[in-house]
Amino acid sequence: MTSTVPDNALDRIAAGDAPVLETLLEMNLDAAERSGLDAETYLLVRLAALVAMDAAPVSYLITLGAGADAGLTVEKAQAVLVAIAPVVGSARVTAAAGAIIRGVLGAAALGDQSVPEPRNG
Repeated sequence: MTSTVPDNALDRIAAGDAPVLETLLEMNLDAAERSGLDAETYLLVRLAALVAMDAAPVSYLITLGAGADAGLTVEKAQAVLVAIAPVVGSARVTAAAGAIIRGVLGAAALGDQSVPEPRNG
């Protein structure tokens, strides 16, 4: 039986050898610069877009990780979820909250010590 995923793939990702994720991060940095928005606004807009498209947990992890680095507060992220709920629906916002939790827990399970702590205030 042939495996389509190398046995050490999770070890490589945990060690930071993740070319796909690195490429996605680079694309995000370029888009942020080209948008002309300040960092906080850019990340809040991205968060809203991720919720609207029912994004994967890792997408939230990338955006919220960048948000933590930029000083984005938990309260502002929550405010975006409240603001978009009437448009995208409560089920989509609830699913997003679950995806965010799965993304953070998944990164922690892989041993990623760089998972940002939420900032309050």
